[in-house]
Amino acid sequence: MPLAEKRSRLDRLIELRDKLEEAIADCESKRDLSALSRQYRETLKEIEEIEGTAGDNDEIGELLAERAADGKPGAVRKDRSGLYSE
Repeated sequence: MPLAEKRSRLDRLIELRDKLEEAIADCESKRDLSALSRQYRETLKEIEEIEGTAGDNDEIGELLAERAADGKPGAVRKDRSGLYSE
């Protein structure tokens, strides 16, 4: 059985996150930095989903959750933003 199969998905994602952090720190190409950053964000998202902590430290998420709990609409108010026409 290969070593990768013995470790959990979370362990492998954490290892990938660490490698991406190193690659981003050493990156000199803007194109490569963009791709690495995108992969890094996706990896963080997957780690948060597995750990069940997605949004725990997200201030915007907390505000939206409070508004929803109070029965208030979302952050964008169509009638006040001037961005939407009905």
